[in-house]
Amino acid sequence: METKEIPEIELFTDGGAEPNPGKGGFGVILSYKGRQKEFFEGFELTTNNRMELMAVIFGLERIKTPAKVTVYSDSKYVVDGIEKGWAKKWRQNNWIRKKNAFALNKDLWKRLLELTEKHEVKLNWVKGHAGHLENERCDYLAKLGVNSDNKVKDEGYLDYLENIEDYQENNIKEVGDICKKCKVKVIKKHANIPKNKTDQKYYYLYYLYCPSCRAIYRTEDAKREIPDNNTLF
Repeated sequence: METKEIPEIELFTDGGAEPNPGKGGFGVILSYKGRQKEFFEGFELTTNNRMELMAVIFGLERIKTPAKVTVYSDSKYVVDGIEKGWAKKWRQNNWIRKKNAFALNKDLWKRLLELTEKHEVKLNWVKGHAGHLENERCDYLAKLGVNSDNKVKDEGYLDYLENIEDYQENNIKEVGDICKKCKVKVIKKHANIPKNKTDQKYYYLYYLYCPSCRAIYRTEDAKREIPDNNTLF
């Protein structure tokens, strides 16, 4: 009886948000036996890391039969999360990263881990904007997503915003306060303010951000209710 050959596929990905958080997009190239397929998608409000994760997830979900998949990404967050076993540890610890710090993007990490258990997946880091042909192409495709007219909602990120208290401590109130996760002073970053109709009940003018561990803290001082007509301007 012949053993069925396992397909060997290359997956190239890139993603980003402008600003971060902001409108986002990802680009994907699937390559098999010299043939390539390209994909991109845009999102109304998301983050860089979520787009990098979603790019890999999208590509793997397009592969319908178990395969050996070599993934190329310029995101150390994604590559190290899988290759160094961080995501598996977070899942084992009920998505607690350390002490009382939750692992962000657990909805996407869960999906990605399930896909790595379906396929034989190896993730490789490539330097972004360094002339890597497929990476440059994926960057171009991701920008098409960011600038597309048919962006969709990142429901996982919207859920995170609605339940922000479950992900962070609430006593970070102003610039210079010490991040509870890594003891570095937080800075202010202006938020992406929704201008069109949205399901959100409120928005934030700005957020406090840790430049070291990238923790995000939102304060009541920055919180604004969205009028009933859902129009800010």
